[in-house]
Amino acid sequence: MSMTQQESARMREQQRPVLSARGLVKTYGAVVAIDGVDLDLYAGEVLAVIGDNGAGKSTLIKCLTGAEVPDVGTIRVDGNEVRFRRPQDAQEVGIETVYQQLSLAPALDIASNVFLGRERRRPGVLGSVFRMLDHAGMRKEAAEKVDSLGIRTLQDITQVVETLSGGQRQAVAVARATAFGSRVVVLDEPTAALGVRETSQVLDVIRELKARGLGVILISHNMPNVFEVADRIQIQRLGRRAGVITPESHTPAEAVAIMTGAVTVDDEEETGDEA
Repeated sequence: MSMTQQESARMREQQRPVLSARGLVKTYGAVVAIDGVDLDLYAGEVLAVIGDNGAGKSTLIKCLTGAEVPDVGTIRVDGNEVRFRRPQDAQEVGIETVYQQLSLAPALDIASNVFLGRERRRPGVLGSVFRMLDHAGMRKEAAEKVDSLGIRTLQDITQVVETLSGGQRQAVAVARATAFGSRVVVLDEPTAALGVRETSQVLDVIRELKARGLGVILISHNMPNVFEVADRIQIQRLGRRAGVITPESHTPAEAVAIMTGAVTVDDEEETGDEA
């Protein structure tokens, strides 16, 4: 292990994970989707989760974000055990998820999408009695959120989402997540179907989230992207955690070998929690 990896491991030992899981199990009838999976995510860290189809990535993330309830295992946020029954439970403790489908409303503008489902009403009687929305306030705050992420491709906060490019839509979804996610942002295949330039912009946003001290979980099949922005990489295989590596300790080819089972990672060799 290099000095950088040793220092990183020591820093993690002194930190408490912002999000952790132990022994998560989720079955669907006779199918075991995840089987005793552990995970630790630290503030200001990008943790990539990779694996082939059927490795349990999606189920793991759903359990961590309230979309599914694990059959067995514990989840902790800042050291406190939590039980998520629905996504709103995870959102209440500061965990936001940006799914690959984005779940945006194409006919609405950027500001309306940032506050979708969390609309603000105007102060006083106009909001309480007449239930009028504070469009000006939401547009101002949405513009601030977009600007704070360093997103320069969204110039007009009143632009309708259906007129945006794929990368711009991804930026809107991330801005919505970070507007309310105080601890963790989960990104599900954020660069899928994007061009080189738009992918670069999304990776810049991920770096900005890390710089702001948020914990980021990145689910991706794009190995170059993973090795470019991840601090640690958790590899899932057949519903289990096959290993935790870093871009410094392993190459993309070695990561793929672990994914496919051609190579195994012993616990003492892992550069994650066990390091």
